[in-house]
Amino acid sequence: MTVSLPDKEQFSLSAFLTSDGPARFLLSWVAGFVDTAAFITLFGIFTAHVTGNIALAGSAFASEDHLTTVLRLSMLPVFMMAVIATSLIARFTRKQGWAVLPMLLAAEAIALGIFMMVGLQYSATLIIDAQDYLMLPIAVTGVIAMGIQNALMKEAAPAFTGFFPTTVMTGNFTNFTINLVHYVSAKLSKQTEETQAEANYALTQIKLTSPLLVGFFLGGTGAAYFVPSAEFWSLSMPLLIVMMLAVAAYIQSSAKTQSI
Repeated sequence: MTVSLPDKEQFSLSAFLTSDGPARFLLSWVAGFVDTAAFITLFGIFTAHVTGNIALAGSAFASEDHLTTVLRLSMLPVFMMAVIATSLIARFTRKQGWAVLPMLLAAEAIALGIFMMVGLQYSATLIIDAQDYLMLPIAVTGVIAMGIQNALMKEAAPAFTGFFPTTVMTGNFTNFTINLVHYVSAKLSKQTEETQAEANYALTQIKLTSPLLVGFFLGGTGAAYFVPSAEFWSLSMPLLIVMMLAVAAYIQSSAKTQSI
C-alpha cells in the first residue's frame, strides 16, 4: 500500500525539526535560556555551563563563604549522576530496539518540567530569604535537566552530524573561529584540489557550529528579557520546545520503522 501525499506532508515538519540545523539551534536556544534563567533566579548558579560553578566556588571560598562554596561544587556530582543516568537510559533503549533521541528528549522534558515546578514552589521564599538551602533543590533539578541534554548530544549522536555540545559554547566558538581562519586562508591561497577541499570542510564546520552559537545567544537574551517578569514560569518556553522536539523525533522514528 502506497503512502499518500498527505501522509508525506505530515512528516515533513518533524523531519525539519529533527534535522541537524534546526535541532541544534533549538537545543542551544533551550540551553542558553535555561542557563541564563538559572543564573538570574539562583543568584549566580550555572545549570548548563556547570563547570563555571568551579570558578564561582573558588571566589566564594576566598571570601570564606563555605556554604556557598559547597553548594556550587555540589552541582558537579549532580551533573555527573544525570549524565550517568542518561547514558544508562540510552543503553537500555538501544537494547530494546527503540529510538534513543525521542526517549532522551522526553526525559529532558520531564526534568525541565520538574525544574519549573520546584522553582515555582520555592521561588517566593527564595526572593525574600536568599539562602543556599532554598536554592539547592531548584539548582539540582536544573542541573539534572541540562545534564540530560549534555549526554543526549553524545548518546543520540547518529541523529546528528558529529558531536557538537549544545550547552557549552567555548569549544564551539573555538571551532567556529579556527574553521573561519581555514576557510578564508584557503580561499585566499592558490586554488588547488587541496585548498578547495580545505575550504569545503571548513565551510561545513562553520555551518554546523553557527546554529549553536546563534541559538545559545538568542536563548540567553530571551531569558534576560522574560525572567525578570515571569520568573520560573518563563521555563515553560524551553519546556514546550523540548516537548515539540520529542514528539517530532518520535514521529520520525515511527515513520522510519514503518518504512522498513
